[in-house]
Amino acid sequence: MERHAGEDFSVVVLASDLGVDARSFLSPAERRARVAEDAAAEAPEEWHDCSEEDFSDLIALQVLRFEGLDKSGNRILRIVGKYFPATVIAGERLKRYVLHKLTAELPDGPFCILYMHTTVQKEDNNPGMSILRWIYEELPVEYKERLQVVYFLHPGLRSRLAIATLGRLFLSGDIYWKIKYVSRLQYLWEDIKKGQVEIPEFVQRHDEVLEHRPLTDYGIEPDPLHLTGVPSMECSFGRYEDKWPSREYM
Repeated sequence: MERHAGEDFSVVVLASDLGVDARSFLSPAERRARVAEDAAAEAPEEWHDCSEEDFSDLIALQVLRFEGLDKSGNRILRIVGKYFPATVIAGERLKRYVLHKLTAELPDGPFCILYMHTTVQKEDNNPGMSILRWIYEELPVEYKERLQVVYFLHPGLRSRLAIATLGRLFLSGDIYWKIKYVSRLQYLWEDIKKGQVEIPEFVQRHDEVLEHRPLTDYGIEPDPLHLTGVPSMECSFGRYEDKWPSREYM
């Protein structure tokens, strides 16, 4: 290209290892386009966009289900721990399913969780405290703020001790202080009216056992001669009683 006399001409040579940002040599339009591309590349993954994913297998298990209201007007998310197949579902898919339920079915306003820990077996039904914390931490802030209380029905001695000792480390402070232990159904009715939530039959049966043997909450058998005629705690309750061997409950 022909150059006129008197024009300034300079050459800039950059070493390949200096790490100089080349965007300063771009035109304003090219610079804006490059900034937009970088911002899109750094944006966090929208993992909660799972509206097209098939959760029919989990829906059929009825692990999570929205039902009525508690006495404070909070929508109830019922979670039945015994129905949860912890051995065959990955934590990532569980996380997507939880958010799918919240975004698809939870109406505006506050909500609460009724978690039924009744006869949960740690080998088959317990996803682990670290996974639960991971799921909760990944939830959008609006859902964390709308969650008012977690009713923990039929907590075993081990679960109480685990939450008391490790809960402050593995659970966020805001959810740790929202947990309310409920040892019997009669105490649950103080916060939730009867008829607002469906109680599975095995939960009612287990509650009756606890009424006859209150010390079984603490792993103590107060009736060694079985005079009450009620099956011992080593029996499995619920819909899997003919399939699962007897195991120690948490």
